[in-house]
Amino acid sequence: MFRHFLVVRFAVVLLLVSAAPAMAAGVDAAGINDAAVPTGKLPSRHQASASIAKLEILLDRAHFSPGEIDGKLGENAQKALTAFAAANGLSFDKAVTADLWSRLAAASEGPAVVNYTIADADVKGPFLAKVPAKMEDMQDLPALNYTSPREALAEKFHMSEALLQALNPGQKFDKAGASIAVANVLDTGASTPVVRIEVDKTRQTLSTFDAAGKLTALYPATVGSTEKPTPSGTLKVTAVNKNPTYRYNPKYKFKGVKSRKPFTIKPGPNNPVGSVWINLSAESFGIHGTPDPSKVSKAASHGCIRLTNWDAQHVAAGVAKGTPVTFVESTR
Repeated sequence: MFRHFLVVRFAVVLLLVSAAPAMAAGVDAAGINDAAVPTGKLPSRHQASASIAKLEILLDRAHFSPGEIDGKLGENAQKALTAFAAANGLSFDKAVTADLWSRLAAASEGPAVVNYTIADADVKGPFLAKVPAKMEDMQDLPALNYTSPREALAEKFHMSEALLQALNPGQKFDKAGASIAVANVLDTGASTPVVRIEVDKTRQTLSTFDAAGKLTALYPATVGSTEKPTPSGTLKVTAVNKNPTYRYNPKYKFKGVKSRKPFTIKPGPNNPVGSVWINLSAESFGIHGTPDPSKVSKAASHGCIRLTNWDAQHVAAGVAKGTPVTFVESTR
């Protein structure tokens, strides 16, 4: 009996270990800060590496967002690298050149990973035990909060929970005063005023431009759905709502939602539209955040323009009522 218990317990441990996201050796604070330009063949999009984590952090600081920083050269990181290179008169084609790396490094100051002291507000909560999978089950909750301090801290520093945990092995993130290693991405500077927004429905990106027509930022986006296709032409920003309430309209018949009656979902970062809503001049269309940053540009939207919460907040800080938003389709 005791031996059987040990075997079962060992099997459970193996299952938990195998289910946990794996991180390559060297993906730690020192490894990321000391990483140099990757030479030779770049890692696959499923392989985490210190050099790619550093690239993502540098891209984020330059406002060419890779989406969620996870140390992997996925589609969103490649979009950001391609756009940053083009904006600087360079190119990115399956290799990061020394010129591209040095231009990225020169775009911001400070180490890629820094220490952060967990604050009381980071662990105060309240936290949800679990975010319901169905929208209908969300409507009775008092708020759509984070599920843990780890989730909150990962989002605060634009990181995947797996990378945050890899940088802080054994850390539970539940004690104020504890020091942890995080991506150095907190932007305290004023946002550049956004004069024009362009949403590329083909590339699944959102770009912002200043008064001189210069590209100031690029973000991966999830654009449109079959139930509610994203419009063409130009709309305008009509309002910005922070911590929005989500209102479900049954006429759109979203996949997975069976309710035939309208309902509302309270605010919170795990609300279906995240932590900010930028309303556009077409009924129920907007630019907004998401509770699933890892799925941006990879899973269908409910018809609007979905960004990570932090990217949506950065766009919201730069727009004003009347800012034009143009929808385009490009050749890849």
